[in-house]
Amino acid sequence: MSKTVYLGMTADIIHPGIINIIQEGARYGDLIVGLLTDSAIVSHKRLPYLTYDQRRQVVEHIKGVAKVVPQEDWSYVPNLKKLRPDYIIHGDDWKTNYLSKIRDDVYEVMKEWGGQVIEIPYTQGIDSTALVDNARTIGTTPDIRLKTLRRLIAAKPVVRIMEAHSGLSGLIVENAEVVRDDGIHRFDGMWSSSLTDSTDKGKPDIEAVDLTTRMQSLTDILECTTKPIIYDGDTGGIPEHFVFTVRTLERNGVSAVIIEDKAGLKKNSLFGTDVRQELASEEEFCQKISAGKRAQVTKDFMIIARIEEIIAGRTVDEALVKAFACVRAGADGIMIHSKEKSGTDIQEFCGKFRREFHTVPLVLVPTTYNQFTEKELASWGANIIIYANHMLRASYPAMQKCAETILRAGRSLEADDLCMSIKKILELIPGTK
Repeated sequence: MSKTVYLGMTADIIHPGIINIIQEGARYGDLIVGLLTDSAIVSHKRLPYLTYDQRRQVVEHIKGVAKVVPQEDWSYVPNLKKLRPDYIIHGDDWKTNYLSKIRDDVYEVMKEWGGQVIEIPYTQGIDSTALVDNARTIGTTPDIRLKTLRRLIAAKPVVRIMEAHSGLSGLIVENAEVVRDDGIHRFDGMWSSSLTDSTDKGKPDIEAVDLTTRMQSLTDILECTTKPIIYDGDTGGIPEHFVFTVRTLERNGVSAVIIEDKAGLKKNSLFGTDVRQELASEEEFCQKISAGKRAQVTKDFMIIARIEEIIAGRTVDEALVKAFACVRAGADGIMIHSKEKSGTDIQEFCGKFRREFHTVPLVLVPTTYNQFTEKELASWGANIIIYANHMLRASYPAMQKCAETILRAGRSLEADDLCMSIKKILELIPGTK
C-alpha cells in the first residue's frame, strides 16, 4: 500500500517554491494537499485573491498532486488526525516564523501513529510577501472587488468596514494593520458615506448631491485601493433613479449599496435629540428594493435595507415588521440603526431578527453604543460592523491643531511632530517608490 504525504497550503499565488515542495513531497508517496479554505485563512491573513474553488482547480492540475482536500482550520492538526498520513512536509521556515507553535503541535500529533515530519529548506529568492505587495500595486478589477464582500461575509465571523472619504483615507484603510494576540487585524473594506463625502467638500449632508458628484470621490478611492466598498445611497431617490444608481455602482465594482426608509427632506439620523423624519411606507420602500434587484446584472451585488424605525421613535417590533418585509422583497441584508447609547434596542432587534432569518446579513453601526466590541456585536448576530465617520472626525482636530500651532509659533517647526513626513506619505501611494 502506498504511503501518504500531507501538505497544507493556501495556493493563492503559485511560485517555484510551491512547485518544489510538491515535487519533493510526491517522492515519498501519494501527496494529499490540504487546501486552506477562505475562512481558515482570513482569520490570520488577507482574503485570498482567488476563491477556494479556483485555487483547488489550479492545484488539482499540478503534477505530483494525488488529491486535494479542504483544510477548514488554520492549524494542520484536525486534518492530520482525520487522515493520519505517513508524512507531513513543510518548508523549514516555520521553525522561526508565526507558524512555530503550529509546528510544535504537528510534531506532537504525528507521534501518535508514528508519522514523520519532513522539513525541506525554504526556497531562496521567493518572497511571498513581496509577491502579494506587487499584486496589490497592480490593483484589482471591478468584477473581483464586487464579489469580495460576499466572500468575506461567508468566511469571517464579522466583517470590519471603515469609512473612507478620499483616495488618501482609502489608502490608510487599505494598509492599516495591527498585531494582536489572536493574529493580524485589518479593515476588510470601506464605507463611502454621504455625510463624510459632503463634509469633506464643505457642503451640507443633503440628498441633493447627485450620484455624479459622489462618483468623483468614489472613483478616487476605487483607483488606488482593492478592498470592497459599501456605498451609502441615502434613500436611493425615486425608484427610477435608484435603478440607475444600482447599475452605475455595480459596473464600477462597488459591492453593496445601503438605502434607508426615509421620505421627504433628508435629516441626519444622529442630529439633535428629536429628529422628525417621515419614514417611507413599507410598500414603497419594498418596491424600491425590488426595482433595484431587478436592475442589477450580477448576483454578487448587494442591496441592503437600512431600517430607521427605532431612530424615529418607533418600537423594535415595528422595525422588525419592516425588516422582514424588506427581506421578502429581495433585500440582501438589513442595517438597523439607533442613537440609544445602551444598545439594548439593537440587541433586542438582532435577537428577534435572527430567530426569523438565520443567515441574512445584519449590519450594525455602533457610533453611539461604541462600548461594545466586535466580538460582542457578532454574538448578537451581526455580520458587518461599519465605523461610519471616524476617519473624517479624526482628521479635523488633527488639522485644526496643526494650523493653530503654526499660527502661535509664526513658523512650522513646532508642527513637525504633528505631521507625517512627505516621504512616508509618498510611500503609501502605489507606484510612487
